[in-house]
Amino acid sequence: MTDRRGAGTSCGGQKPKNKILWRSLTLIFLLTLVGFVPLPQAAWAQNFVINSFDVEGNRRIETSTIIERTGIEPGQSVTAGELNDAYQRLLDSGVFETVELTPRGSTLVIEVEEYPTINQISVEGNSRVKDDVLLEAISSEPRRVFTPQVAEADADLIAEIYSSQGRVSATVIPRIIRRSDNRVDLVFEVAEGTTIEVERVSFVGNRAYSDRRLRRVLESKQANILRTFVSSDTFIADRIEFDKQVIRDFYLSRGYVDFRVNSANVEFTRERDAFFLVMNITEGQRFSFGQISTVSEIPGVDPAPYQDALKIRPGVTYTPMLIENSIARMERLGIKQGVDFLRVEPRVTRNARDLTLDVQFVLTKGPRIFVERIDIEGNTTTLDRVIRRQFDTVEGDPFNPREIRQAAERIRALGFFAAADVEPREGSSPSQVIVDVDVEEQPTGSLSLGGSYSVSDGFGVAIGLQESNFLGRGQTIGVNLSTAQDAEQYTLNFSEPYLLGRKLRFDLGLGLSTTNSSFASYDTETLFFRPQLSYAIGELSSLRLRYGWQNSEMTQQGDEVNGAVISSEIDQGERTTSSLGVSYVYDSRIGGLNPNAGVLFEAGIDAAGLGGDNEYFKTTARGVAQTRVWNEEVVLRASMEVGALHWRGDDFSRTIDRFVLGPSIFRGFEPAGLGPRDLSNGQDDAIGGNYYWVARLESDFPLGLPEEFGLRGGVFYDFGNLYNLNDVNTAGADIVGEDGAIRHVIGVSVLWETPFGPLRFNFSKALKKEDFDKEQNFDLTVQARF
Repeated sequence: MTDRRGAGTSCGGQKPKNKILWRSLTLIFLLTLVGFVPLPQAAWAQNFVINSFDVEGNRRIETSTIIERTGIEPGQSVTAGELNDAYQRLLDSGVFETVELTPRGSTLVIEVEEYPTINQISVEGNSRVKDDVLLEAISSEPRRVFTPQVAEADADLIAEIYSSQGRVSATVIPRIIRRSDNRVDLVFEVAEGTTIEVERVSFVGNRAYSDRRLRRVLESKQANILRTFVSSDTFIADRIEFDKQVIRDFYLSRGYVDFRVNSANVEFTRERDAFFLVMNITEGQRFSFGQISTVSEIPGVDPAPYQDALKIRPGVTYTPMLIENSIARMERLGIKQGVDFLRVEPRVTRNARDLTLDVQFVLTKGPRIFVERIDIEGNTTTLDRVIRRQFDTVEGDPFNPREIRQAAERIRALGFFAAADVEPREGSSPSQVIVDVDVEEQPTGSLSLGGSYSVSDGFGVAIGLQESNFLGRGQTIGVNLSTAQDAEQYTLNFSEPYLLGRKLRFDLGLGLSTTNSSFASYDTETLFFRPQLSYAIGELSSLRLRYGWQNSEMTQQGDEVNGAVISSEIDQGERTTSSLGVSYVYDSRIGGLNPNAGVLFEAGIDAAGLGGDNEYFKTTARGVAQTRVWNEEVVLRASMEVGALHWRGDDFSRTIDRFVLGPSIFRGFEPAGLGPRDLSNGQDDAIGGNYYWVARLESDFPLGLPEEFGLRGGVFYDFGNLYNLNDVNTAGADIVGEDGAIRHVIGVSVLWETPFGPLRFNFSKALKKEDFDKEQNFDLTVQARF
């Protein structure tokens, strides 16, 4: 045991000595190795004293400018870090492609390579977008320094222009071609790609309205069979946000106050050549107006007149537009009563049980803030007064934020500006506000080419030249030429929307019209002059005052033999008519209480005899009522039109003075196909009548076809009469139909919304007509502007 312990003790004593030896050798080796490694701190600690500079490689940039840019003064002691800062400052100047700083003794050598200047800029590979449009959008310009960063940004901008046109796969690569004298040609190589269409637009969560109905609201459209002429079916990312807003407005205007768009997802098809647009929405419940009341928190202001001014009634579908209109109406009443700084605050109470919203309009005093001035900038063409008259507020008036917002909308609606920003800011004191108006002008002239076709008139061409902001005065002037197979018309139009600085519209029409119709045995030529004044007398109503002067003549049509009536009227030669007229118009189809229904009523009378050859009273009236049913899929429309001519002159009236009905008023008949006729001399002349009335009942509805086809069906029922020949020279005539008879026509229609115009195919059958009437069982009309 002892020997074993002794042996163990001897072995344990030897091991610690070896460890000490190895540790000592390792430490000596590491210290030796570190001695041969240079310490970085020593390099950074090195200082350079710069007494002079040597600049090489610069051609355009002055040497003194480069030295100044380094930030180093002669005789200055600088560190390596400060040299690095000087290097960075030279690079950041954006004019040097490469920079190198080398200290040589007390001299700092600066070697630079300048960026070249741009000799010329061109675009290659573009056919859908013109060079002028692309070059105007970019920042790079000839004779300026070329920088890769700017060129890349310009390439991205060009790609965005193509993307806004639905060509999201377009690529743009900037390339340079080296020229002498350190110049380059900058070339943007464009691969336009193809337009990516929206193959399908669908909705998730809609119960009240079908996908078909909602698709008609959106700006984005599904690709249709005529997509070559359509731009709204290409995918544009920015359009999605607009679509979300318009679908939200659509539901809010129909009482769905809790509506929200959860998401609008856009996905590529498997072939990656089209998109699917899926909108996930939550409709919520539909609310109506409940109790409507008005209270006043202003001492001495009686709320009763303001309550009487409201047109909202309980049970009407809730819409924010009615709230806005009511506030505007009450604030105008406050101005009339001399209540300054009146504010109307709508307080809405939800009744979830009966799905109604009680609205209490509270009359309060707003802060005493005045409009100091209205500053307008950016209008290089449009006169200040054209913009300023869109404001109901002038300098010194109480500040009303709602009126400023409405003025901004009116400025944008003019169509004169690509952008219009209206922002209030604090003026010279907290109680003063300056309204800044910043606009960006855009072209307002237009050249339009149009075409039309109808079974009765044949093909027609229309050419129009119009300037809607003439000399920056907000006036419209236009020249139009329209020709059809049997008619020509040349007109000059002028409009002044604010005559004498007031909301008084002045319109002037001057023109020449000629006809050579195959449906009449005579030709006509008419020269006319028609000024008119219009002004609003209510929110939905207006009054029009007009004067009409025309010189007209009926002439023989070739060697045609005429009946007795037409022959006597041709013998009258040229006749002049001078008349005064007034019309009243009421239209609630757009701004009324119900977004799905509305009425139009128009009535007028013209009195001729203020000079000229003809004397008469001519009265016309028209009424139209329209509504949508079955989740707004089906349109129901009823209209009635009447007219009466009371001749007062010593001479006889002519056919062109009386009423003559065509397919546009009474379907199912040729132009002048119904009413009194003269059968004398073996002829069959339509001679019109002094009285007429026509009632039309119609409906259009979806056919169940894919929405992108743009096809809808329709049915109609027209009935009416044209009669009476008082004050007509019927000597020697063989007259039929003078007393008239009610005609009845039924028919079906196919409506086709095409990119080049709406087409309507009418197929009709007269249930009751006279033997001498000229029936027309098919009618096609189309009008287009392109």
